[in-house]
Amino acid sequence: MKITSIDVMKIPSPDVSFSGNGGGSTEEWSPIIVRINTDEGISGFGEAGLAYGKGWRAGFGMVQDFAHTIIGEDPMNIEKIWDKLQRTTYWGIAGGVVPNAAISAIDIALWDIKGKYYNSPVYQLLGGKTNQHLRAYASQLQYNWGTAPDPAHPKLSTPAEYADVARRVKAEGFTALKFDPIMWGDDPKKPWNTRGPLNHHEIKVAYDRVKAIRDAVGLDFDIIIDMHANTDTTSAIEYAHAFEPLNILYYEEPVDPMNPNFYKIVRDNMPEKMAIAGGERTFTRWGFRQMLEDRSIDIVQPDLTLAGGITETKKICDMAYTYDINAQVHVCGSPIAIAAALQVEAVIPNFYIHEVYQRAMYTKDRNAAVYDDLIPQNGYVDIPDRPGIGQELKPEIIKQSLIETID
Repeated sequence: MKITSIDVMKIPSPDVSFSGNGGGSTEEWSPIIVRINTDEGISGFGEAGLAYGKGWRAGFGMVQDFAHTIIGEDPMNIEKIWDKLQRTTYWGIAGGVVPNAAISAIDIALWDIKGKYYNSPVYQLLGGKTNQHLRAYASQLQYNWGTAPDPAHPKLSTPAEYADVARRVKAEGFTALKFDPIMWGDDPKKPWNTRGPLNHHEIKVAYDRVKAIRDAVGLDFDIIIDMHANTDTTSAIEYAHAFEPLNILYYEEPVDPMNPNFYKIVRDNMPEKMAIAGGERTFTRWGFRQMLEDRSIDIVQPDLTLAGGITETKKICDMAYTYDINAQVHVCGSPIAIAAALQVEAVIPNFYIHEVYQRAMYTKDRNAAVYDDLIPQNGYVDIPDRPGIGQELKPEIIKQSLIETID
């Protein structure tokens, strides 16, 4: 079998804009999807994890550049192609988000082809299931929760608003949620600082939001705090001690991922019973190595649309297992990204919990894909048994997309 062409697609955004994880700017929701086509009529879908924030244009171009290097290759030789993309493209070996997003998109599509060729789900090719039902959590509730955006409340602010959304999530059957309590302040007219020594007001705003959720859901419900690296070592430690009485399940991305030593500083100075998670902006085995070796994190969170695809994410999770570290895939993308993540999480024995990003619930986003069975039921997700990653874009969505074809 040979790769004959590669379609790089920016699928249309179903709404006007998306407030990205940076918190300060508004950016279009822009999933970058790859479809690799072969001379045997089998096509595979993958995704570059740059749907949010600033960067989709760079990813759209980088995937095209990398696609030129693999035309004519046998798509079954996934390890060979992965190594070629990293080692022979010059920028692949340098790493960074854009080259690794391109490698990831291509890699996922190759696994989709292999699964379809053998008429098998990817998880079977990776070793088979160790997890039948994946516990899930509702993620990023600072942006509200529902099947469509809420123009009246696109960003939650008051403790009462957080309590209300937490009760709704619990009523849907979830037993855990995640949110960022510091992404913005309580008054847009006042300065909002999340770095360095904090004053009483800055700590109280965040504490009151978390406390409102804890009071709303009770003690038998898990709360995950995501700091999005908007804190430095000083403020991350201060916030962690403030949150300690509220029984936090884990504390995510408390510091800048560019310096792994920062994680170790936080780990050595925060409440012992509070676990630390991170990894959505860390790429490949090499990027995770130090945090695993010094055990500065308890839950590793590679994003397989950024960290190196299915091939590399499985290796990262296996490395984590040797250090007694749990793993989950960071998920913030289209239904293609979700489907690919589930294939890896089904296999790894150190799987911890599955992320359901709040936008994943949007009906319009879900309607972009052929299958709509990746949403949790009573807080758990079952992995489909369809061949490959088990998901594709609808033909009408492809027709509406911005497409560049490499052949």
